[in-house]
Amino acid sequence: MSEPGKFNFPEGEVLLIDKPLKWTSFQAVNKIRWLIKLSIGQKLKVGHAGTLDPLATGLLIICTGKQTKNIAIYQGQEKEYTGTFVVGATTPCYDLEKEVDAYFHVNHIRKEMVDEATQKFIGDIDQVPPVFSAIWVDGQRSYDKARKGTETELPPRQVNIREFEITGFRHVPNEKALDGQVLEFDFRVSCSKGTYIRSLARDFGVALGSGAYLSALCRTRIGEYGLEDAMTVEEFEAGLSGNP
Repeated sequence: MSEPGKFNFPEGEVLLIDKPLKWTSFQAVNKIRWLIKLSIGQKLKVGHAGTLDPLATGLLIICTGKQTKNIAIYQGQEKEYTGTFVVGATTPCYDLEKEVDAYFHVNHIRKEMVDEATQKFIGDIDQVPPVFSAIWVDGQRSYDKARKGTETELPPRQVNIREFEITGFRHVPNEKALDGQVLEFDFRVSCSKGTYIRSLARDFGVALGSGAYLSALCRTRIGEYGLEDAMTVEEFEAGLSGNP
């Protein structure tokens, strides 16, 4: 990746962008494409290597010009995420995009159950993607069908989770919850392309004899590229001022 102010967008750049909360990946790409057009006076091919949900933040690799031919290579590399699961409740989309639709007991959950559940998901596993996902089904995105109320059954796919660890734990009072509280688990996951962390949240809740959803997610790494080296959209825009 070039230093800000020394970009050669037509020849190809690999831009590491810290995607803002509530932005879609498509919005981030469109913003970068527009800023590049303003900077160099021509429209270029720009694309991203791996979608992040709107409620997720973190590393988004955006390729320009000739580097767009390598998007599949970046997309196929291992990803790392950190975030938080809420155990004791579920949502239809497995994250905060929709309201809680059910509550579950949590008072039976013990540390040894959490340790066992975590180990269950390490290695090659079969995972059912969320119906609120960008997967194509009969010529439509699955999330479009789900938002219209159409029932869609997605087949499981094999993914690999190399590392899955719980890094924090909290009891959170909740007057609507069955036991008067929900549990929050902070986590870190290293996984293959195609892994849905929202589905991992759902399955983690089931493994604990409860329910769960994803309340926060940040992608911290794609292959050798880390979030610590990423720019905000504002930093990228400011760096264009010195670009030839």
